[in-house]
Amino acid sequence: MSKPPAPDTIAAVATPPGIGGVGIVRISGPSAPVIARALLGQLPAARHASFSRFRSADGSTLDEGLALYFPAPHSFTGEHVLELQGHGGPVVMDLLLQEVLMHGARLARPGEFSERAFLNGKLDLAQAEAIADLIESASVEAARAALRSMEGAFSQRVREITEQMIQLRLHIEATLDFPEEGIALLADLNLSNRAQQLTEQIDLLRAATHQGQLLHDGMTVVLAGPPNAGKSSLLNALSQRDSAIVSPIPGTTRDVLREQIQIDGMPLHVLDTAGLRETNDAIESEGVRRALEAMQRADRVLLVIDDCEAEGGTVPALVMQLPEKVRVTLVRNKIDRSGRAPGPLPLTINMPEFAISAQSGAGVDQLRKHLKECMGYQAAGEGTFSARRRHLDAIERARGHVGAAQVQLAAQRAELAAEELRQAQQALGEITGEFSSDDLLGRIFSSFCIGK
Repeated sequence: MSKPPAPDTIAAVATPPGIGGVGIVRISGPSAPVIARALLGQLPAARHASFSRFRSADGSTLDEGLALYFPAPHSFTGEHVLELQGHGGPVVMDLLLQEVLMHGARLARPGEFSERAFLNGKLDLAQAEAIADLIESASVEAARAALRSMEGAFSQRVREITEQMIQLRLHIEATLDFPEEGIALLADLNLSNRAQQLTEQIDLLRAATHQGQLLHDGMTVVLAGPPNAGKSSLLNALSQRDSAIVSPIPGTTRDVLREQIQIDGMPLHVLDTAGLRETNDAIESEGVRRALEAMQRADRVLLVIDDCEAEGGTVPALVMQLPEKVRVTLVRNKIDRSGRAPGPLPLTINMPEFAISAQSGAGVDQLRKHLKECMGYQAAGEGTFSARRRHLDAIERARGHVGAAQVQLAAQRAELAAEELRQAQQALGEITGEFSSDDLLGRIFSSFCIGK
């Protein structure tokens, strides 16, 4: 069998675009030592920061700074890695990168350094995704959760459950070798109870993963309702800054205005939309169309009405304008003028109802609490880890297969039960990358920033 071709050497600027005190060019691959000698005149000592001048092929100095060399396999990617830390100007960084490319490296794809770390066994897929989550963290809670996943907390939970699954599967398959005594063995080994315990462990993992996914993805809320009901004022109250223009003139908001805030660490994506009404204005009509489109993708729609003007038929008429199957909370705004007490109201219609004043802030904190409860979000604790929608999907599939295995065990069909457990194991393996397709890896790592 022929050996696989040696990987090429990749390079990229690993610091954000723009001007800064320090900029880093990162190089990974077999040619990193050659490039080091060409630019620095020598190979730096392993894992020691060395002051160096970075020179071009004609001997002129491009920049000066620190050089760090990490020989394989003791590096982030598992390959030879060279980092050149110079001055963080875009022109300087580009000159240095172009010089590196001239010596045989190619420009790295987004996430390719992390992808190589995964392929070389330096970290698993969940840990690799946690690196991107840490970089993109929008809150302290999200950053801490991402760090725990990067250190392997999430992966360890998955592996522990997978090991229980493997042991259960092995015992079930052992009964297949003794067809005469198989049914008795199924009972003697207490396999049904062990399958139930496995289900409970997966349920706990699913709940923790749901919290982690909320820390990563957050909640999307659309503010809808008639013109001049106070939707923009509510956006400002939720974000605690003047994000939207507030005016007594109806129809001020024409497009979808987006604002990202957080509630106890949970990202909240708030979309302020055009007022719902019949209009001959082409621009306003387009705004209404975009509002309805945004509602279809929302986790929750806050239907905002003016409590001073609301009549008996107002709410049903507005609900009729909303897309089907959207989750709605009615918000009676401007209670500073109507005199209604703030907070949740008795359920008189088929949706939760809150009284608030976006102007004074009365009832807004209770509305924030309601939004967290809608998503089942709890403030991140020490055991919280970051997770993604694909992780939750994999756990849901594993849960379904284990449930099916329980049914097969109850019917004393050991072979089918073992197959269900095999599929459950494969579903969990997708989280850490034990089972993964090239297409999945491509989608995951392409979302990373270049240089990571």
